[in-house]
Amino acid sequence: MRSRFSQRIHAFLERRFPERRLFLRSDNETRFIRLKPETQLVAWTGCIAVVAWTIVATAILLMDSIGAGNFRAQAQRDQLTYEQRLNALSSERDARALEALAAQERFNSALQQISIMQSELLATEEKRRELETGMEAVQATLRDAMRAREEARAQVAAMTAENDDPEGATITDEAAGTVNLLADALAETAAERDQIAADAEFAIEHAQEMELELRLLQERNDQIFRQLEEAMLVSVEPLDEMFRAAGMNPENLINQVRRGYSGTGGPLTPLQFSTRGGEPDPDALRANAILSAMDRINLYRIAAEKAPFSIPVKSNFRYTSGFGPRWGRMHNGTDFAAPIGTPTYATADGVVTHAGWSSGYGRLIKIRHDFGIETRYAHLNSMDVQVGQRVSRGEKIGAIGNSGRSTGPHLHYEVRINGNPVNPMIYIRAGQNVF
Repeated sequence: MRSRFSQRIHAFLERRFPERRLFLRSDNETRFIRLKPETQLVAWTGCIAVVAWTIVATAILLMDSIGAGNFRAQAQRDQLTYEQRLNALSSERDARALEALAAQERFNSALQQISIMQSELLATEEKRRELETGMEAVQATLRDAMRAREEARAQVAAMTAENDDPEGATITDEAAGTVNLLADALAETAAERDQIAADAEFAIEHAQEMELELRLLQERNDQIFRQLEEAMLVSVEPLDEMFRAAGMNPENLINQVRRGYSGTGGPLTPLQFSTRGGEPDPDALRANAILSAMDRINLYRIAAEKAPFSIPVKSNFRYTSGFGPRWGRMHNGTDFAAPIGTPTYATADGVVTHAGWSSGYGRLIKIRHDFGIETRYAHLNSMDVQVGQRVSRGEKIGAIGNSGRSTGPHLHYEVRINGNPVNPMIYIRAGQNVF
């Protein structure tokens, strides 16, 4: 069976690949190489495999090139969109800041008006109390005068009854003088009473007008307070969410920043009004709450400058490797691929602790920030900072290169907290909606 099957296969190959001879002629002799059908089949199969491999490899290279071009274009579009969004957020933030400053100015003006009106109201109240006291004194005097008049009348009647002169009783000169004095005193008292009553009525009407103006001013102040409170809420919430998204406790950060910036005084000092032993003024409480929110925003701003929420590369780039296991080892950072010489920027305020060559990292810059945070910038082509130098967020510190253990020009960027590496994209994504 085997010989028949072999013969059939050989006959099939003979029809497809007839035996050929390849002659090799020299000056002295002629030789030939016999190409059997099996040999031709093997050679033909090998050629087909080589051609197929070439086609497949070329197609893969073309697809990879096209995909890389699309990815770069998409990255450029994303970068442009990101920059536009940053510009829009920056403009909106500046507008909110201007609105807050204008609202603060209106609030200070309103407080001055309130203080002036309160002083006038207190003066009016004091004047009213003085008028009431004067009215009571005048009334007491009037009662005494009326009592004296009645006594004088009683005396006159008694004297008249005692007088038996048939030609008619006449009032003595002394009694007549007393009656005239009492009449004059009564007239003056009545005039003073009328004047005091008119002054009291005018004071009451003026106090009512002042009360109405004070109520209108209170409503206007309440509207200003609401606008300020809404502006503070809109400004504080994104910052608070940014720190929480980065896994940082906002309260601890605020307390730590406040310890470093503990000076007091100036326009953000809490307002203090004398309550004379009564309940605190609601307006003062609301104003102090707004000032506290503004102080919290300032502390957030300081903390944000000291945490790596920015991105180290602002020119065109593409992410080539993220944080996590890679090739059986832990990759402790994020790689930003870009041409050699692309500027690299500090992502937060800090102090340079290392600027030199490091095994594997190549040219490496380490920056120590507050809150136990350290950032690393590796595989650089050049370094523009020195050890001990203080840098600010967004300051150029070097340029992307291909130094150290690297397969191509890129920046290896790390974030470490208390020496432990964390994913840098946590901070970059948290800061995208704010910066």
